[in-house]
Amino acid sequence: MSPATRPHEDELVARYFRPLATDPGAFRLGDDCATLSPPDGTDLVLKTDAVAAGIHFFADDPWDLVAKKALRVNLSDLAAKGARPLGYLLSIALPADWREDQLAAFSRGLAEDQAAFDVSLLGGDTIRSPDGLVVSITVLGGLPRDTIVRRGGARPGDVLYVSGTLGDSALGLALRLDPTKADAWSLSSDERDHLARRYLLPEPRLPLAEAVRRHASASMDISDGLGLDLTRMTRVSKVTATVETARLPLSTAARRALGADAELIGRIVGGGDDYEILAAIPPSAVAGFEAEARAAGVAVTPVGTVGAADTPPSFLAPDGTALVLGTSGFAHF
Repeated sequence: MSPATRPHEDELVARYFRPLATDPGAFRLGDDCATLSPPDGTDLVLKTDAVAAGIHFFADDPWDLVAKKALRVNLSDLAAKGARPLGYLLSIALPADWREDQLAAFSRGLAEDQAAFDVSLLGGDTIRSPDGLVVSITVLGGLPRDTIVRRGGARPGDVLYVSGTLGDSALGLALRLDPTKADAWSLSSDERDHLARRYLLPEPRLPLAEAVRRHASASMDISDGLGLDLTRMTRVSKVTATVETARLPLSTAARRALGADAELIGRIVGGGDDYEILAAIPPSAVAGFEAEARAAGVAVTPVGTVGAADTPPSFLAPDGTALVLGTSGFAHF
């Protein structure tokens, strides 16, 4: 489709984004701003994350999955703060060669996730990109006043929990870059598909948000790898931590890969893109947190403890020896 036959900006917004703007405060994307009226006693929680082709996804990835990933990485942060989503703003920079079928898929992906996570589009912007597709989303959430769970509240004696499984996305990316690793790791086709899917499509742990808010002394989402994100938590909390790598929750696929190559523990701990929750839970709250997580249908696993020293976290091998993994992780710069 040539640029001359593609819809102009107003028509593009009307066709692909207006159907997503179901909140009355969005004014069907027909005004310069939107309004949001949170319930009394609610604090607003705001988060912005951007994803770009060549950095967070491949240029040939399906646009419906790109849209979902862009929204979900933001929702993951809300879950880690104990908040629920209220709406989001979308800015999209389209490459010169975009096609209508791609934009239709993008809109469809957002519509599916809006239904899944009970959130809707409030507004945004559409511009031309000088290079590949770039998507920036600002999500707005809410929680009871003064109850946000910050990353800096971890205390000595707290138990460290992570949700879901770790390392799947990093291993999925490794397979995408080098498909021969699937044979080297003795993966079945289902296991390869699982790892690939986890890279393309994270799962925000919104059902766990209330349990986090009620029980955690500190919490954050694991986006840049457990090693780096735990280091960030302990640094701002002025504590240390010890993690037993034998207790890390792994999928069947990740466990099989690790069995074939023990060095993959570094990628599992430091690869990033997990979008799971890392939470510090006081010992007195462990039973309640685990019970509420079970009721929410989210697996949580204790992987370590918080200590009193103001030093980087330690990661222990199954034999108790220290692994040099504490500050590994993804960084843009």
